[in-house]
Amino acid sequence: MAGTAAKLLDREESNDFAALLGEVMGENETFVGSVVTGTIVGFTPDSVIVDVGLKSEGRIPFKEFGIAGSKPELNLGDEVEVFVDRLEDKNGEAVLSRDKARREEAWVELEKMHEKEERVTGVMFGKVKGGFTVDLNGAVAFLPGSQVDIRPIRDVSALMGTPQPFQILKMDRARGNIVVSRRAILEESRNEARSDLMGTMEEGKILQGIVKNITDYGAFVDLGGIDGLLHVTDISYKRINHPSDSLTIGQNVDVMVIRYNEETGRVSLGMKQLEEDPWDGAENKYPVGAEYKGRISNITDYGAFVELDEGIEGLVHVSEMSWTKKNVHPSKIVSTSEEVTVKVLDVDLEKRRISLGIKQTQENPWAGYIASQTIGTEIEGEVRNITEFGIFVALSDEIDGMVHLSDVSWEDQSEDVLKTFTKGDMVKAKILDMDADKERVALGMKQLTEDPFKGAMDGVAKGSVVTGTITEIESGGVKLEINETLKGYIKKADLSSERSEQRPDRFAVGEKVDAKVMKIDMRSKEITLSIKAYEQEQNKTAMEKFGSTESGASLGDILGAALKDGK
Repeated sequence: MAGTAAKLLDREESNDFAALLGEVMGENETFVGSVVTGTIVGFTPDSVIVDVGLKSEGRIPFKEFGIAGSKPELNLGDEVEVFVDRLEDKNGEAVLSRDKARREEAWVELEKMHEKEERVTGVMFGKVKGGFTVDLNGAVAFLPGSQVDIRPIRDVSALMGTPQPFQILKMDRARGNIVVSRRAILEESRNEARSDLMGTMEEGKILQGIVKNITDYGAFVDLGGIDGLLHVTDISYKRINHPSDSLTIGQNVDVMVIRYNEETGRVSLGMKQLEEDPWDGAENKYPVGAEYKGRISNITDYGAFVELDEGIEGLVHVSEMSWTKKNVHPSKIVSTSEEVTVKVLDVDLEKRRISLGIKQTQENPWAGYIASQTIGTEIEGEVRNITEFGIFVALSDEIDGMVHLSDVSWEDQSEDVLKTFTKGDMVKAKILDMDADKERVALGMKQLTEDPFKGAMDGVAKGSVVTGTITEIESGGVKLEINETLKGYIKKADLSSERSEQRPDRFAVGEKVDAKVMKIDMRSKEITLSIKAYEQEQNKTAMEKFGSTESGASLGDILGAALKDGK
């Protein structure tokens, strides 16, 4: 009001007071929506009283001056920039705002910087849907979540309240919208760092990086503009089942460049290369034949890995795990983390392999048993297992001997003979062969009795002529019994030298025939016979002794003479 009165007094000589008043009020209307300079004329407990030359002063809360809850360092007479919202409120006071004034000032400056594509400084102070709010010296901007960093960040608390550079992506004065990006600044810096890094990249160089991503086969490390692959085998000398066992996303790591391809830009990294190689001097530390204690670190289908020292493992193949447990999975013999005693069987430094054995640290039950037995000894034991090729018989608590199918019975060589046995049966057998190296004891049941086939073969040999009795007639031939033990068979084509007589149905069961032995199968005890061969041999003998058809004698005369001579 003081300012208005002064104006009126300055013009008291004017005769048109109403016109003068209208002029003043018209000027006042231009104040609304603009930033003006005001003077601090007083204070209340929570606000500052500012005169901007209107008919009444305005009150502005202390918090708009940046220090909420306490009196700011302001003095009477100080000039401040404020925004005029309205000429007066319900209390007749001007409605002023320091925040809006600062915002207007900021918008003007930000528009200039946006036009020049310059960076701006702001402070992240709040989280909203889809992103964050940023204070740009009074103007509030929106920072999308995707524009916070080059990589996704789980915890942004370290960024909140800290002044940092941003790039303005979009400004809309009418709607009061500003969109900024922190990522654009980082990418620009990243590209600069990438160029510098590419220029100095070389194998053997040690760098610092951040784990960017983890896969089954390794981890990708951000070196500052360049991503390098840290393969799982290059993380540590010790066994690592998965990279996540040793690394986490966002972790800072020291790595060495072990391979660099300038053409493709691919970088292979290693962490274990920064450590001392535990394999150095391993040939002296782990000599063949020495025994050590180790921990089972991993179990596979083919064996178990034993950690002998930090970064050094050896393999116990399944065949070297037990003297007696055969054809079982390694997990049935040992368990992960179990401590075991092993013997070094072989060391290959080039391939970084150590072959170990567990059974070699224990007494060999096969050697002990074989040393106490002799071939030909009769034994009695329990049937432990029956397979398609034989029977396993217990020789002791730990080892079994095997009776092969062919050694079960003299008469029956088929798998059907195995069906006459069950697990748990007590059987007798004879030791046929023993081999400690092959961990094998061969047994025989049929060897407990004489081979009936052996006596029955007296006088029967390939090429000899035997007499047999037909026991069965088939479409493809006939079966015979040569004696009580031997079985014979004549194929259809061998039933006669005459094609028209090669018919099985012309014979009868019980009929006796002479035939020539063509083949003897000692395993199946079957003899292949031929009447045809026998007849051809008879004809040849007759021709040689009594003449030939070329001399004028008929075949009938020759055969008749042969038969007469035979009487």
